[in-house]
Amino acid sequence: MGDFANFNGGKKSGDAKEDFMKEAANAAARYNGKNENELVGEIFARAAEGKKNGTLTNAEIDAFYRQIAPMLDGAKRKKLQKIVEKLKSM
Repeated sequence: MGDFANFNGGKKSGDAKEDFMKEAANAAARYNGKNENELVGEIFARAAEGKKNGTLTNAEIDAFYRQIAPMLDGAKRKKLQKIVEKLKSM
């Protein structure tokens, strides 16, 4: 995941679902073997950088959530929602 904007499936060309699944598989491979704390830390670091330099908006964070949430079970979805709330308040 280079940044949140590139991960949100916003491409107009080709099959958007197929593009998203490829991006998700690539991201999963990069983070394979990391535990939850490492993954959350990486998300926060990238988000903080994006918020600081003005390249990450709350709308992009929401889009990220909408793309990821359906792949998670209820408990993990709630955790992600809390993370999103913290990111948006940065």
